[in-house]
Amino acid sequence: MKILIIEDEKLAVDKLMQTLYKVRPEAQIIGVTDSISSSTDWLNEHGNEPDIILMDIELADGQSFAIFDRVRIKCPVIFITSYDEYALKAFKVNSIDYLLKPIQQDELKRSFEKFEQIRSVFGSSENQSVNIERLVKELQRHKGDIKEYRKRFLVKHLQKLISVEVSSVSCFFYEDRVTFCKALDGKNYMLDYSLDDIENMIDPSVFFRINRGLIVSIKSIYQIQPYFGNRLAVKLIADYERDAIVSREKVNEFKTWLGK
Repeated sequence: MKILIIEDEKLAVDKLMQTLYKVRPEAQIIGVTDSISSSTDWLNEHGNEPDIILMDIELADGQSFAIFDRVRIKCPVIFITSYDEYALKAFKVNSIDYLLKPIQQDELKRSFEKFEQIRSVFGSSENQSVNIERLVKELQRHKGDIKEYRKRFLVKHLQKLISVEVSSVSCFFYEDRVTFCKALDGKNYMLDYSLDDIENMIDPSVFFRINRGLIVSIKSIYQIQPYFGNRLAVKLIADYERDAIVSREKVNEFKTWLGK
């Protein structure tokens, strides 16, 4: 079985490959791409080669659905997603499977069993690609109706891969050219995303970017004080080693956000 992986987080790729080889030791990973652009280029050149694609929905340069607008997918796809029940129902209706991060071994096994059942029924990947295209069109038709936000991040901690729930994050910050998230218990975890990327992934009703280097959760704020220069100083439940200062141009927007 030849497999293409489309995933922009290296840690997630490593974990997925480990799980994959436990479920399907005979599997051949024939390609790993990390963006819409690189995936499109790879598929234009090798589109007939994979038997199945494991595709993350949220990539660094946008949602992977855009790939379907650029190249014809000729094999079944298992989506890797953090989407809620709305998206999951759409996958089921269109006979496309999904894996919710963090990926569990038994779930991946069931996905491949479903893939083999589909292949035995249809006999050809062409029929399945029609279902994929219908799914993409349906999701694109509704993409303005519901905005989905990231629910967790896969991070490396003490030589292990762990899943950090976004609901447990006190803040995201940028320090020494590295992006971190700080959990409510005070632990820091490195992330493979920029703050700009993260800002677009998380719920703006819960998180606010108070300055260029810091995004805070409303659940973590316990005190707000005036600060010189018409700014505000924010105290967080999880101790943040630096001053958490709301920049002057964001003060009014921050006050409005707090009152929602």
